[in-house]
Amino acid sequence: MIKIQREDFDVGGLHASLKTRGSGCVVTFVGTVRDTSDGRPVSRMSIEVYEGMARAQLEAIAGEAADKFGVDRVEVVHRYGDLEVGDNIVFIGVSAGHRDQGFEACRYMIDELKKRVPIWKREYTPDGVVWVEGDRREQGPG
Repeated sequence: MIKIQREDFDVGGLHASLKTRGSGCVVTFVGTVRDTSDGRPVSRMSIEVYEGMARAQLEAIAGEAADKFGVDRVEVVHRYGDLEVGDNIVFIGVSAGHRDQGFEACRYMIDELKKRVPIWKREYTPDGVVWVEGDRREQGPG
């Protein structure tokens, strides 16, 4: 399941939906808005997404993870809009027969998401707005 949405998500419900009778593990990653970034205080974050392309890329990444690591189920939810410190941003979860498969698949998915999915973040700091793209940061207009 791939979802791109404005509203928050239920981490416990998503975790439960990943379990299968054959799964030996469920591995999840939840990204949240933090109050500091690169040594600067952050008061909030705004996320924009090119939804059609983002969904296609997330589906491709989920399929690659399933094929490469042999996972049973994959769940991805990514939020957009204005978020406060502590809010959930992204949920990535997999179930697999063994923990190594689960950890590797989950890590692969978040790393590929940051590289390939058209999602842009703006962090609001006392010095102005900082655009965040993948793992690269650029100073934007205040």
